Amino acid sequence: MISERLSARDSPPRANDSRTDARAQDTPAIKLAGVTKVFGSGNEVVRALGPLDLTVATGTFVSVVGPSGCGKSTLLRLIAGLDIPTEGKIWRYGTVLDWPSRDVAIIFQEHVLFPWASVLENVMLPADVLGLPKAPARERAFRLLELTGLKDFAGHKPHMLSGGMKQRAAFCRALLSDPQLLLLDEPFGALDALTREELSLELSRLWQDLGRTALLITHDIEEAILLGDRVIVMSSRPGRPRLDISVDLARPRDVNTAKHPRFVEIKQMARSLLFAREQD
Repeated sequence: MISERLSARDSPPRANDSRTDARAQDTPAIKLAGVTKVFGSGNEVVRALGPLDLTVATGTFVSVVGPSGCGKSTLLRLIAGLDIPTEGKIWRYGTVLDWPSRDVAIIFQEHVLFPWASVLENVMLPADVLGLPKAPARERAFRLLELTGLKDFAGHKPHMLSGGMKQRAAFCRALLSDPQLLLLDEPFGALDALTREELSLELSRLWQDLGRTALLITHDIEEAILLGDRVIVMSSRPGRPRLDISVDLARPRDVNTAKHPRFVEIKQMARSLLFAREQD
């Protein structure tokens, strides 16, 4: 199960690791100030996002939920450094963000595993890209595969795995470099309901064990609440926060968490706001 703890010795060596300093100084993991994103020009301008101000504390899990086209994935790309804002600034751990970083891992809706490579080879890909020492990276890869129940499938090709197993392999690959920040772009969207719920709970436990910062983009209100310390409900395009609410529910969470009165209350608040957008 991926809820077992990874110890410090399981992490590959890292140069200039700013994680300890960032936490000691209580520096926000993410800060956005006046951020907008506009696509196109002239008569074909699409204002996708903002203006938007957002601060994400180090070590917290923030869920962003909103209607299709509200700029959720655009927001994630900006925070990842894969795109730049039209206006405003973004800081990551106190440094102005203008490039991608090895300290950030993205998990997408699709597993994007290479079909010709084995599970282990797919998980080891960041070691090749980032130049990580192979021996400790391989040890960590096997540890991650063991925690996710994939150790016996290390030599298998992706087509031999179920959808949930493929997504677990994608999580292992993302975690190989021990990133500070996890960006999750609807990572369970392509899965069936039961597998989605199972992996959501496993991710919640894994995140709690690792103590990293996480930002989840999702259409699923229950998933957002189950995983998040905060839930941010976005407006329709251009996306801006309409609700930013603390999820004051105990961890670890399980299938019964959705029955808690506070869970139901937050869900109703978010649903009311999302459906009310059609009447705005």
